[in-house]
Amino acid sequence: MDLAYIPSPSTGVIDLGPIPLRGYAFCIIIGVFVAVWLGNKRWIARGGRAGTVADIAVWAVPFGLVGGRLYHVITDYQLYFSDGEDWVDAFKIWQGGLGIWGAIALGAVGAWIGCRRRGIPLPAWADALAPGIAVAQACGRWGNWFNQELYGRETDVPWALKISEGPNRVAGTYHPTFLYESLWCIGVALLVIWADRRFKLGHGRAFALYVASYCAGRAWIEYMRVDEAHHILGLRLNVWTALIVFVLAVVYMVISAKVRPGREEIVEPGEPGEPGEPKAPDAVEAEDAKSDDAKSDDAEAGDAKSEGAKSEGAAVESDASKTEDAAETAKG
Repeated sequence: MDLAYIPSPSTGVIDLGPIPLRGYAFCIIIGVFVAVWLGNKRWIARGGRAGTVADIAVWAVPFGLVGGRLYHVITDYQLYFSDGEDWVDAFKIWQGGLGIWGAIALGAVGAWIGCRRRGIPLPAWADALAPGIAVAQACGRWGNWFNQELYGRETDVPWALKISEGPNRVAGTYHPTFLYESLWCIGVALLVIWADRRFKLGHGRAFALYVASYCAGRAWIEYMRVDEAHHILGLRLNVWTALIVFVLAVVYMVISAKVRPGREEIVEPGEPGEPGEPKAPDAVEAEDAKSDDAKSDDAEAGDAKSEGAKSEGAAVESDASKTEDAAETAKG
């Protein structure tokens, strides 16, 4: 009797005429678009300009892809540089293999460059993008489903993932760790959105919350996986990485809350007079100074009018007095 299970795709490539559409790449592309869309909405809600998130993503995404691939190749070097392996495969990113740790680290470098060019604080931009990154990871994990990789231990649960026979894998039903991590990332995105609204997180704390909560889930999901990996003191390398990054993220949140409480009031300088655009502090001060000058000019004009009215009244009284004196003289 066959048990219920999640089937795996027979192929990870769909041919659209002469163009091969690879499932792994398709999932990553969808994730990037969703992250930029959600990040843009959050950036505008915080006072930023529409399109800024996408402009900076042009820097962050390529850096992130390179960083993710570098981390994977370095930590799993035996897959590409051991005897019998072809080192050229290290460049075949469509076959799978992106380390989120490297993607975030080098992606942050690209984002920093983009933010610096726009005069925007990187922590504020990262806070706006944090939930979107988690959703992008949720989408990207389905690329592992297309490639039949990164699954967990054998199991007969109804939601088990059926894996077919292939290179470096044995047919059977396994824990769908790609699905576990995808659902966890959706939960992380919802947590960050809720916490950001509830506590007004700023100065990078929303991003740090995303990092800490993702690491908490990645640690136990990574522990379930059975693919080849380096071990340190009995734990997989990525488990140690998740634990260390989790601690660093929590420490950052605590210190940041004490040193820079609250949230940034202005996240993106704008041009004075543009409707709906945030204004830089200098522009606001200049407008205040103009307003004060205008008030001063109005007050001076009012005083001048008052003095003029008094002078006209005195002149009228003087003319009337002279007229009366002339009448009295004529009578006499």
